[in-house]
Amino acid sequence: MITASVIGAGWYAAENHIPALARRSDVRIDGVCRLGERELENVRTHFGFAFASEDVSKILARRPDIVIVASPHRLHHAHVAAALQAGAHVLCEKPMTVDPAEAWDLVARARRHGRHLLIANGYQYLPHLPAIRRRLAEGVIGKIEHMTCTFVSATRPVFEGTTGFARWQTSFFRPDLMTWQDPANGGGFAYGQMSHSIALLLWLTGLRPESVAARSYGTSDVDLADAATVGFAGGAVAAIGGSAGMPEGRRALLRLILAGSAGMMTIEMDRDEAWILTQEGIERLPIMAGDWAYNCVGPVDALVELASGRGENRAPGEIGAATVEILAAMLRSSRAGGAVQAIVGGAL
Repeated sequence: MITASVIGAGWYAAENHIPALARRSDVRIDGVCRLGERELENVRTHFGFAFASEDVSKILARRPDIVIVASPHRLHHAHVAAALQAGAHVLCEKPMTVDPAEAWDLVARARRHGRHLLIANGYQYLPHLPAIRRRLAEGVIGKIEHMTCTFVSATRPVFEGTTGFARWQTSFFRPDLMTWQDPANGGGFAYGQMSHSIALLLWLTGLRPESVAARSYGTSDVDLADAATVGFAGGAVAAIGGSAGMPEGRRALLRLILAGSAGMMTIEMDRDEAWILTQEGIERLPIMAGDWAYNCVGPVDALVELASGRGENRAPGEIGAATVEILAAMLRSSRAGGAVQAIVGGAL
């Protein structure tokens, strides 16, 4: 049995991560941590945790095999570092951190402790994407030269206003909106949503970012839409962006175009379609309707499998850290009127 603990048992942990753990016969959910005595007791009894505490150190003193960190963004570094120190394999909610230096520090800590570190990027665990990644690495479209990545999600109520999602009214917990609306804590669309699409782009291509120039649109200091150009090692360039403008209740639009020296590929996650165009012809990949509807069960299952000595980490800390580098540089550039920002951090 794998013993599992959760740090930061808020809205999404209660909606996705904990149920994903609880459904597995090879996992014993042990410790749970969050602030608020009443809320903590509610989650402990509802899901059957063996132990609950508002004190992270007491959760980790029980030496769980795996830990899911779903606390507010600004606390990720401290909580993941403590969990790794305690000997656990860790799944961290996205964004990995707000500060790129903190993200790369966690990568180094995971290596030092010999533990697996995953980021909760569920897109990488959807069907067909490993095969697409492999074919790109094999050069199906040649050397990648240009990319576009667009992500439009139904998240405006998260980043603006006081109402939040309509479904939050009946959720187990309603999140603190300041987690999502305070720029100092990683609030806004870039950290909150583009942490999905950028991570997918980096994982599929294996490219390392070197520079970013960006502009943002938002109300107050919170970005609701972002557009950036990214330069990569080796010369490839990308136009990436997105918005919180999808009407609530509708599937997010996530589309990538990858152009190389020998052809191009289109990936339309919202339409469950992907095409490869080369001199040899046009190939439609065999993706079925609903294959790419988003869920975040894959990273939770991967955490358990990796702790058991098997499985694959498709959302490693290195990708999470490179994603944070791009996000931080985007927002710096936007504040500087679009000036180019160099990325000089770690390597994939």
